[in-house]
Amino acid sequence: MNLYLMRHGIAADKNQPSETDDARRPLSPKGLKRTRRIAKGIRRLSIAFDVILSSPLARARQTADIVVDEFDNEARVEEIPSLAPDGGFDQLMADLARYQNHQHLLLVGHEPLLGEVLSSLLAGVPAPRINFEFKKGALCRVEVASLAPLEPGRLTWFLTPKQLRMLGDQLVNH
Repeated sequence: MNLYLMRHGIAADKNQPSETDDARRPLSPKGLKRTRRIAKGIRRLSIAFDVILSSPLARARQTADIVVDEFDNEARVEEIPSLAPDGGFDQLMADLARYQNHQHLLLVGHEPLLGEVLSSLLAGVPAPRINFEFKKGALCRVEVASLAPLEPGRLTWFLTPKQLRMLGDQLVNH
């Protein structure tokens, strides 16, 4: 099974008076534009996501919706609370158990949770965080034998937002 971990795009400034509720903070105009370019780059990777799972926070859901809109397949976006910033590895794995029969799951969430999840997947057990920096819009792929990791997963690639935007720009320019 392939798990794809993606951090949401650039969000509106949380210090703006109109953005007092962090959960409702959307992507900024720059974040929307860059996330669309990133989604085009993801499409160039020819991944057929079975399902896209998102944090319930607005900026993550918007990111997931932009990605699903870029693809012509029938993947759907579902929100799961354990992908919120205060989620944890154990709860996320419990929530993912119902997706065990899928081959390509995209998880859209936040830092520091995504770094902790990646560290734990690579260790095969909940593990101290290895210093993976998920910039806003970054995406990685981890191969795991199951969603109850009994053995370490394998990081097959980790792409920065800039690399994904470059891929997307190549799609537009051809």
